Amino acid sequence: MIGTIINASAVIIGGLIGLLIHSRLPQHITHTTFQAIGLFTIVLGITMAIQTTHFLAMVISLVLGSIIGSLLDIESKIKLIGELLKKKSGSKNKRFSEGFITAFMLYCMGSLTLLGAIEEGLGNPPTLLLSKSVLDGFSSIALAASMGAGVIFSAIPLIIYQGSITIITSMIQQSLSQIIITELSAVGGILLVGLGIDILKIKKISILNMIPSLLIILIIAYIFF
Repeated sequence: MIGTIINASAVIIGGLIGLLIHSRLPQHITHTTFQAIGLFTIVLGITMAIQTTHFLAMVISLVLGSIIGSLLDIESKIKLIGELLKKKSGSKNKRFSEGFITAFMLYCMGSLTLLGAIEEGLGNPPTLLLSKSVLDGFSSIALAASMGAGVIFSAIPLIIYQGSITIITSMIQQSLSQIIITELSAVGGILLVGLGIDILKIKKISILNMIPSLLIILIIAYIFF
């Protein structure tokens, strides 16, 4: 899990830098930077999503995952965690929870997260996660400057999520195929597109309630592909 630890450290360091420069940045620069992140997130998501070769499986996983997530009300629970962290940290930033959730989704839904964690789980050097660390570090600077300390705390679910993938991969590495990785990444791409739309304030989308879609596509791909 060395790659994941380095990745989380980069998020924390970048977030701290973002907080330091926040007061020195004009509002219009912060706003424009945030729009750039939203556009990048949409493009990244589309790039990942179009790699799928099983659109029906993608639709089924998204629908079933959204139903399960809505019934469990995942979004409210994660927002509650964000508010708890905000209270514990003493932050007064109104966008703390939004920063926490946005950073978590951006850092954990990308293809580099899956491929990098799997690469390390297979016993290879964490080359992809080191590259991801650089990207996430710079993203954290911009996000923290816009949304505050919540971005830094996203390192916690990042370690849990990405680290779990690495550990599980090391245990079941013989069962993983490229098609499973591709389909899982494609569904994650759809979630990133929704996140980008949400970031740009085009429309509010309950992305967190769609997270179970990742588990559904994993099951479908494992059984049928």
